[in-house]
Amino acid sequence: MTFKDRIALVYMLTASTLIAVVFFIIYFIVSTTVYSNLDTALTYEAQKHLRDIVITDDSLKFDNQAIQNEREHKEAEVLPFFIQIVDTAGNLLQKSSNLKGQMLTFHREVGENKCFNSELNRKAIRQIQIPIKRNDKILGYFLTAVSLEGTKLVVDNLRKVLLILFPVILAFLFFIARFLADKNIKPIVNIIETTNRITKHNLSERVELPKTRDELYILAHAINELLDRIQSAFEREKQFTNDASHELRTPLSVIKGTLEVLVRKPRKEEEYKEKIQYSISEINAMSERVDQLLMLARFDKANIALRKVQLPVISLIDNSIHRYRKLIEKKNIHIEINGDQELTVITDPFYVDMIMNNIISNAVKYSHVESTVEIYVYKENEKIIIEVRDEGGGIKEDDMQSVFNPFFRSEPLNHKHITGSGLGLSIVKKVSEVLGVEVRLKNQPGKGLNVQIVF
Repeated sequence: MTFKDRIALVYMLTASTLIAVVFFIIYFIVSTTVYSNLDTALTYEAQKHLRDIVITDDSLKFDNQAIQNEREHKEAEVLPFFIQIVDTAGNLLQKSSNLKGQMLTFHREVGENKCFNSELNRKAIRQIQIPIKRNDKILGYFLTAVSLEGTKLVVDNLRKVLLILFPVILAFLFFIARFLADKNIKPIVNIIETTNRITKHNLSERVELPKTRDELYILAHAINELLDRIQSAFEREKQFTNDASHELRTPLSVIKGTLEVLVRKPRKEEEYKEKIQYSISEINAMSERVDQLLMLARFDKANIALRKVQLPVISLIDNSIHRYRKLIEKKNIHIEINGDQELTVITDPFYVDMIMNNIISNAVKYSHVESTVEIYVYKENEKIIIEVRDEGGGIKEDDMQSVFNPFFRSEPLNHKHITGSGLGLSIVKKVSEVLGVEVRLKNQPGKGLNVQIVF
């Protein structure tokens, strides 16, 4: 059974239960009302004629013979009320003329003054038996009855109509429910068709969101978010594969060529050491690039758990400066730290350290020998800013939009002597997005670069 048919079936079963209850209530109310009205009329008729009974020497009879002449007791076709007097043994004493050769049956087991169903000439009647008393002694019973055929016909017809309507309505409801289910599950069909079209070569397609913000809208939105994560992961994997292939091919070729040269003929020990050291340096650089590539590939903002603590800004700066102290001493670079050194930031120490290391590293590497790197710490518009200014060559204006792209290096031919893979600022960009930190670059071509880290 299809999902559409199951929805229709469940709806039909629920509706059938409700309709059955409603039909039962209707039948109960109608039949109860009809019988109640009939019993009221029957009781009224009995009480009216009960006053016409005369008790003489323990004998019972109608006092007014006119009762026998009433049209209603002569013609059974008009108002078929039947009256009869019986003694305590149930023997007939007197009856209305419309009974003709028949008589009402006295039911001793039935309680006094209660209306009940009986038969007269094999036809249904409604009957009541009222005791006739004198000095608390029962002398006989006054029986009153009325035809029940019309009432039974109404009730029976109602029952038949309800029984016939029940399956007809259910069948109608099933097809209506199936139609509505088919209409309502179209978004699900759309989701199925869309997801079936999506492959690794077509991850950009998304499920169309329903117009109404119901559960199907939430489902479609959740699937789109899942597809976003899958596409992001796939693109990171693809980017990593391309980047690794691009970055590792050259150093591997260099190492291979160097080792092939070594094995062509015997060489001096110094030459072996020189080539081996060169190969080791290439392997170290390659290892560093692999680590950076893996970091970029694994950077997924949704899956990173941050451990934010309060950190003194000066400690972040000192740690990075200490890490590159050898290069600073080698180039005889002067470091100046200005501003409010008491300021603190609430952030993740591991990731913010990545940002500081890359910014300080670039400032030192691209600064000229015996130049100055100035670091300012200040607060502006409730934001804490660390600004690093170097005296290097700066960045071409045309390259400013590309410096955060992986492997991009501005004017690489002019910086052959500076080692780097072009991944540093890419990592800074990724980490800053995770931390909610803004990194601004202000270019001063020929004079250096200003980098602002805004917390």
